[in-house]
Amino acid sequence: MRKFLIIGLGNIGAEYEGTRHNIGFEVLEALTEKYEGIFRVERLALVSQITYKGKTLICIKPTTYMNLSGKAVKYWKEKENILLENSLVIVDELAIPLDKLRLRAAGSDAGHNGLKSIQESLMTDKFPKLRFGIGNNFPKGKQVDYVLGKWSAEEKPLVDLKIQKSVEIIESFVQNGIDLTMSQYNNLTFKL
Repeated sequence: MRKFLIIGLGNIGAEYEGTRHNIGFEVLEALTEKYEGIFRVERLALVSQITYKGKTLICIKPTTYMNLSGKAVKYWKEKENILLENSLVIVDELAIPLDKLRLRAAGSDAGHNGLKSIQESLMTDKFPKLRFGIGNNFPKGKQVDYVLGKWSAEEKPLVDLKIQKSVEIIESFVQNGIDLTMSQYNNLTFKL
């Protein structure tokens, strides 16, 4: 039975719930809820183990705060002895429009502190990432407010649709591999 490490990035605490920066947590919650998983407080993360088509998915929401996400990822990857290519990080992405999702087998942190921390801990950027486009609709100098802000009422229905599509992408990644999944989803534009 193959094991996968699915990592949703976000920050713990009620003040961060429902913010753009916490979309990784929301995607993981939707995934584990679908398969009746429960998150437990474990070392450096909230952890849920689910099974999908005979494969074990270790789902983690790091409790280290975004900038230290790498500590949790490295610990759980080593503890569960999971291959790098069987790890998937779900992350918010300013450079991608709100109507897009992008799966990549490798790639830079693009200025994202959570990804930067993971790359430093793993000493490579060659691990799969699901980038959840959040757009960049903010005035100059207001990036932090935007990223840590909550979704608008207009955005929320599309975000909810993309969360469900992200769950599909994770399932496909686990079942069909990254190449097939990228070709199937990366060029889609999501609309209501």
